Amino acid sequence: MRAEMENIVAAIENSLKLLAQRMDWETAPHRLEEMNAMIEDGDLWSDPARAQKLMRERQMLMDAVETYTRISRDLKDNVELIELGEMEDDKEVVAEAEGALKALKEVAAAKELEALLDGEADGNDTFLEINAGAGGTEANDWAQMLQRMYVRWAEKRGFDVELQSEEPGTEAGIKSCAYKISGPNAYGWLKSESGVHRLVRISPFGKGTRETSFASVWVYPVVDDNIEIEVAANDIRIDTYRSSGAGGQHVNTTDSAVRITHKPTGIVVTSSEKSQHQNRDIAMKALKSRLYQLELDKRNAAINAQHEAKGSAGWGNQIRSYVLQPYQMVKDLRTSHETSDTQGVLDGDLDDFMAATLAMDVAGKSRADARAEG
Repeated sequence: MRAEMENIVAAIENSLKLLAQRMDWETAPHRLEEMNAMIEDGDLWSDPARAQKLMRERQMLMDAVETYTRISRDLKDNVELIELGEMEDDKEVVAEAEGALKALKEVAAAKELEALLDGEADGNDTFLEINAGAGGTEANDWAQMLQRMYVRWAEKRGFDVELQSEEPGTEAGIKSCAYKISGPNAYGWLKSESGVHRLVRISPFGKGTRETSFASVWVYPVVDDNIEIEVAANDIRIDTYRSSGAGGQHVNTTDSAVRITHKPTGIVVTSSEKSQHQNRDIAMKALKSRLYQLELDKRNAAINAQHEAKGSAGWGNQIRSYVLQPYQMVKDLRTSHETSDTQGVLDGDLDDFMAATLAMDVAGKSRADARAEG
């Protein structure tokens, strides 16, 4: 076997080692048996939240086992094909198996990154907030471009995307919006997007000048139902108000928006897409999630530093630059990952940027440290 293929095989084996470690391969079959037995218990469904959590954990473990088994099998089969092809001097078989191994290496690396999503809340659904920075219409338009980018990213992954609130801009775009995004490891993938995003382009609003715009993104996990977050009644102020929209795709459809202010921390959450009762429930869940995020920040120095660096939406605080003029480039300032495919990124192709951040630092560990753990 050629040295290049030996290196590829070694890389796949390293990915498999980490996959096995992260799901505790030795105990996985036993844990699946226990989960299956619990699901067959009719009393489980008397507590829907507990049942849903169990079903989700079971599915994640089943997916992990299936992924590990499939990669292991494909690795073994293609190595054997290469050895057989070399013995029989069948270059076509060797070339086909080598191509399959190269593709398998990419799949294994991607699954390895997913396995590194082992932070306390990485598996949770997430809230995503976008706020336009200073700059009026330009910044509002940029915030709406980010809104479209993240919605497209989530939909490509098959995640559920639910608009929680939206404040339209005066002339164009949006001043702010909030979403709940639900899917496997939604928070784990999106958490690295928290920060200020900078856009450089020729103004599309008749100025003909090159403009720099900023918008901030804030990501925090949806609190699991089994996590108790106490919120004292005298610590919050609840305001209801009439919401209004600018029409179009995201027109507000209710006159019963709810805003909750948490006095000790100054956190403000809103919901304006449903009935007053539903909006209050949604806003309280969002508040508890924000408070839970604060606790995670205290215990996780890496995430804490990331959010503190977010700062105001302006110079010196950006995590990523999107340059459309005078050249095409999107560059993450933390990982130095970059691409000239700006349209692809704005259409939701964010996986490479997220993967670069995960590879650099996931749950307080570098990728090398995670691999070295044993």
